[in-house]
Amino acid sequence: MSDKKPGTAPFTEVWIAHPEGRLFGRVWTPDTAAGSTLPEAPIVMLHDSLGSVELWRDFPAALSAATGRKVVAYDRLGFGQSSPRQGTLPLDFIAAEARHDFALVREQLGIGRFIAFGHSVGGGMAVNCAAEFAADCEALITIAAQAFTEDRTLEGIRVAKEQFKDVRQVERLEKYHGDKARWVLDAWTETWLSPAFASWSLAPVLPRVSCPLLAIHGLHDEYGSTRHPELIGELSRSSRVQVEIMADCRHMPHREQPEAVIELVKGFLERG
Repeated sequence: MSDKKPGTAPFTEVWIAHPEGRLFGRVWTPDTAAGSTLPEAPIVMLHDSLGSVELWRDFPAALSAATGRKVVAYDRLGFGQSSPRQGTLPLDFIAAEARHDFALVREQLGIGRFIAFGHSVGGGMAVNCAAEFAADCEALITIAAQAFTEDRTLEGIRVAKEQFKDVRQVERLEKYHGDKARWVLDAWTETWLSPAFASWSLAPVLPRVSCPLLAIHGLHDEYGSTRHPELIGELSRSSRVQVEIMADCRHMPHREQPEAVIELVKGFLERG
């Protein structure tokens, strides 16, 4: 159990058995009044292309405390403290995460109903989770999610790839991914910049999403225009859609304006 800051929830660490090793995760549980019970559906968080549980920083703890829900985050295979992943990512890795590893997390942690929450490529994975397990998905929340391979997305990745030629940038990744850092970087840049990935889109899966949907996006996101959250809202069959474009914000709304993002999420969930 962690020490917790005021206004945040403490966490426990968990390990999920995987055919290629194991996945690392954390579960934040908010304080509850005596005799009260937590909402059934926890928020399950899926990280971005360079992300990990640690890189969510204090956000999950604050989100748990504000919403009164358990929050679950895990390192995907090959990331953070999870086991290394062998080879390159398959072109269907976004959909495959929902079908396989997300399903393992749910099974081993005893998660029935859930709220899918994803940042960047994790947002695309959250969309697939909401579609794959529609009967159990209570709500879908995306932050800075890509819905297709936009030129702006690819240019942002090319710029980042150049920046990572600086060995100090890779060393920063090693702080969170250890000796998997180079694999993590290549898995992001080489997959997205591959001509074979150019036709990827969430368009085929979004019509299978029927739960309430909140899509948050920074107006100045360097990895995608506002067309991404708009498309996510337009193509889903969600019973309630809320698209929020945050001014003065780039690709990390939950880090740049955490209080505002938490208020958006809290209000969205309270409306049911």
